[in-house]
Amino acid sequence: MARIEGRNSVYEALKGKRKIHRIFIQNNISGDNIEKIKKLAEAKNISINRISKYKLDETALSHSHQGVIAEADPLPEYTLGDLSAEIKEKDSDPLVVILDEIKDPHNFGAIIRTAYAAGADAVIYQERRAAGITPVVLKSSAGSAEHIPLIQVTNINYTIKDLKEEGFWIAGADVGADQLHYDADLKGSLGIVIGSEGSGLRRLVKENCDFLIKIPMFSQLGSLNASVAAGIILYEAVRQRLKR
Repeated sequence: MARIEGRNSVYEALKGKRKIHRIFIQNNISGDNIEKIKKLAEAKNISINRISKYKLDETALSHSHQGVIAEADPLPEYTLGDLSAEIKEKDSDPLVVILDEIKDPHNFGAIIRTAYAAGADAVIYQERRAAGITPVVLKSSAGSAEHIPLIQVTNINYTIKDLKEEGFWIAGADVGADQLHYDADLKGSLGIVIGSEGSGLRRLVKENCDFLIKIPMFSQLGSLNASVAAGIILYEAVRQRLKR
């Protein structure tokens, strides 16, 4: 059974597709968001248990539960086949985010949040040497993980090749790129690849991208935080699509 921690995360999960089994709310806390959770839970006949802060702290994994924890089924599993079927029914050009060894769960969650806000169709992440779906990731996504397909794959390079066969162009974010992100054509069917926090994109992943882009830097910092970089590039893609 999965755990969901934090007020926004639990509330968004209640609005999502997966089954919530029960909710724990800290004694003596209240507020509009708590009332919204209670109202939605009661409408779905989900039990609410009031327990002490000590008990919540003892069981929490994110260390920031905000007085609310839910027990639920795991998030629905999506595949590239599911993505292919969904985008064929859309009128707009698909946009996906591909994560190459993103290990920090806060970055992972923040990227999910931004991808959902930007209207991306999916976030693709790998099974090994990367963050998985944890309570910290769910909380960092502010509930967005409940509403955007998260696709776990075993090999990013094979996935890139599969997406190309579906008509996607693949843009890799790399500090050594020659082209600035706002000079690149980010319209059409697009996959944006974001590399790990420490070393960026791996060599073979770079080679499999159709083109590389970078964000201009005006200081001696080597690169931006992965989630910040993802947000900047995603919203440049959004800007270009809205401008057409």
